[in-house]
Amino acid sequence: MIIVLGLLALTVVTGLYWYLWRRLVRDTTTGPGWARRAGTALFVLGPILMFATLFAEVGHAPFLLQRTLAWPGFLWMALSLYLLLAVVAGEALRPLVTRLSKRLPFQSPALERPFRGAGLYSMCGYRRVGATSHDEAQPSPPTEAPLKQLTRTQSETRTTTPPLPSRRLFVSRVVGGAAATAATATVGLGTYGVLRGPRVKRVTVPLAKLPRAAHGYRIAVVSDIHLGPILGKGFAQHVVDTINATRPDLIAVVGDLVDGSVKNLGPAAAPLAQLSARHGAYFVTGNHEYFSGAAQWVEEVRRLGLHPLENARTELAHFDLAGVNDLAGESTGQGPDFERALADRDPARACVLLAHQPVQIHEAVRHHVDLQLSGHTHGGQLWPGNLIAAAANPTVAGLDRYGDTQLYVSRGAGAWGPPTRVWAPSDITVIELAAKQA
Repeated sequence: MIIVLGLLALTVVTGLYWYLWRRLVRDTTTGPGWARRAGTALFVLGPILMFATLFAEVGHAPFLLQRTLAWPGFLWMALSLYLLLAVVAGEALRPLVTRLSKRLPFQSPALERPFRGAGLYSMCGYRRVGATSHDEAQPSPPTEAPLKQLTRTQSETRTTTPPLPSRRLFVSRVVGGAAATAATATVGLGTYGVLRGPRVKRVTVPLAKLPRAAHGYRIAVVSDIHLGPILGKGFAQHVVDTINATRPDLIAVVGDLVDGSVKNLGPAAAPLAQLSARHGAYFVTGNHEYFSGAAQWVEEVRRLGLHPLENARTELAHFDLAGVNDLAGESTGQGPDFERALADRDPARACVLLAHQPVQIHEAVRHHVDLQLSGHTHGGQLWPGNLIAAAANPTVAGLDRYGDTQLYVSRGAGAWGPPTRVWAPSDITVIELAAKQA
């Protein structure tokens, strides 16, 4: 069954790339010249690099190989998506471009004939005589001079004047060029947004059980940093500096910190030791930690000064802070345990829960949590990925309410796969708790 599904997926992907090649390469070139060869090579090597990158990450290939493949492979993945969307959109514009181009000169079968008009008279041995109203043609003895002169004139014209394109070629180049430009610009801007680093968002969340003394308490929430073959130590340092600049009372790192082992990414995560908050920094696992050695990473973040909450709770001065493992840990017996994290607590105290995936909100409601802080969705990361994320998660981004429990979902600080975000900007959120009786 898996083989059948794999072959079906390969067939679909191959068909889509053939469609892109046809529209962007074959239809915009006039023959097997260098442009068509270069375009064909791009549409062959690009997918090979993309799949090689995915297999290298999933198969835990040597980290140097992952880093070598990551940039071209993942960027091609993003570019392919937006080339496809742009070309499909171009199909709707193609009739309009064709209509607007009707006033422009184009090559036609009639214009490709070698002799027309007066040239035809000379070829057939006729000459014009008199300036009569009917301009009659009279026969004359053929000579070689006019034919030689005509041949020379045509040769010079063909040498100095480039041939006009056909209307179909012109329209294909306009639509294809616009699609390629739009896709490249979209990926370029989206990649710049990720490498620039996350922006700070500020959200006020009122909690009915929060005492007046805790009014204005600030929690810096960061998720989905995704340190890996592309985003490394410099990116981690930027995230840490951005968080520290908000001067939070508490820092919550809610999963998907890394895409790789402690051995490969320990140095990249080192700046986390500089996180500074009055009541410390706390960490819960995300699904990607379980692909990268969750137990080793829990020990590593503890060594860096963070406090892992593995299905655990700590009582702070004015509210309880709890954390549960990610759902991905269930396969190894390390999944979320809400009873262990939330049982036997004082129900009169406010409770803030750190849980990587928004779908864990239903258990949070059942355990009377006041606020759940999550990530995981990336806000969709690459539009229209938000539509897929919305189908799999109760909330994709922002603040929402489920019964008496509020849920805040961060879009995350980094990116998985392509280091690109489109209409889903990265963020670090400062949650300011508000006491209703303040």
